[in-house]
Amino acid sequence: MNESKRLTRSRASRSIAGVCGGIAEYYGWDPTIVRVAWIVLTLLGGSGILLYLIFWLVMPDAS
Repeated sequence: MNESKRLTRSRASRSIAGVCGGIAEYYGWDPTIVRVAWIVLTLLGGSGILLYLIFWLVMPDAS
């Protein structure tokens, strides 16, 4: 009845590892917006690549 949401990597909207798709599904956003934001974050400071790798390792795959 009261199902808790979990942050998982997406299987449906996966480009590389499903990290951006999983974040978009969790918050109910469009995956394209999350991907564009990730690219901007990467271009502005380079921290996007490191964060993506960390999320790839930490987030479980959707079942």
